[in-house]
Amino acid sequence: MKMTIKEIASLAGVSITTVSQILNNKGSRFSSETRQKVLDVVEKYHYKPDFFAKNMIIRHTKTIGMIVPDVTDFFFSKVIEGVETYLNPLGYMILLCNSKLIKEKELLYIDELLQRSVDGIILATPFVHSYEELKENSVKKRTPFIFIDRGLNEREEGRFIVKEYEGAYQAIQYLIENGHKKIGMLKEMEGYYQLAERLDAYKDCLLANHLEFDESFVKNGQLTMSGGYQAAEELLIEHPEVTAVFCGNDEMAVGAYQAITRLGKKIPEDISVVGFDNLEIAQYIVPSLTTIAQPTFDIGFYAAKFMVDAIDNPERRIPSKIFETEFLIRNSTKSLTAE
Repeated sequence: MKMTIKEIASLAGVSITTVSQILNNKGSRFSSETRQKVLDVVEKYHYKPDFFAKNMIIRHTKTIGMIVPDVTDFFFSKVIEGVETYLNPLGYMILLCNSKLIKEKELLYIDELLQRSVDGIILATPFVHSYEELKENSVKKRTPFIFIDRGLNEREEGRFIVKEYEGAYQAIQYLIENGHKKIGMLKEMEGYYQLAERLDAYKDCLLANHLEFDESFVKNGQLTMSGGYQAAEELLIEHPEVTAVFCGNDEMAVGAYQAITRLGKKIPEDISVVGFDNLEIAQYIVPSLTTIAQPTFDIGFYAAKFMVDAIDNPERRIPSKIFETEFLIRNSTKSLTAE
């Protein structure tokens, strides 16, 4: 049977009020001896506070709702890790929801999380939402929202922006400077999480270097290993002259490796490959993957930090943050300038 505050007070020989204040870090007026007696009982009997009962008093559940479009995506698993790393030491838990890239499912989860009185909602979404409408609904329940959406939804606060364009542009420029003129790109399918800045950087860099942009050099697939395999196979069969492939993310790049090998070509001798994200797997596949690193863990960590700040200080605006990228040159790219 779970121990109650009343029982802790009896065992420690103090009042219920004394136990309550000490457990809520409001017991500075009590002697160190009294505090230690209470904490010794708590430790001995492994007491854990009942957050739902506590919520009746302080109006907090110590739970954060989090909605992601795909829990199997390595990018979002790293974001979730960042969120948990910040929240768990503070006693918060997350209620994780998988929208499976369905907007209606996102809206349903938002409503259900609000009904469960979560303290805040972190929404990773590929969709445009009526931010003002969501904000109005959340204000009714005093529940802050934070979007992880690559700036897709217009708003004046809480914008998390990664310099994806700059990172992708740097990667394409590197390939061009190393003699590659026939560069293909693997990107997401329509209706999936849109990575428009990566495609824009690819186009702009080609044109800035007086190279033709040919839409047939851009192939669509899911942002998965199988999606990368299918898109790379289509690209290389249609355009065997391609010498380099820029992939929308690292998962697609891993799939591209398999397609390139099955077509009898080698990396980087025949085809150079560049990814995006710097997933852990990127440095362990052979050859190690040249990629653009983005601070996926940090995105989740700061989303959680800003969320807790918003819960504790509801009158303040949620700050915005810009994240840098880093181009990491490994062994999957080859220079053609010496040939």
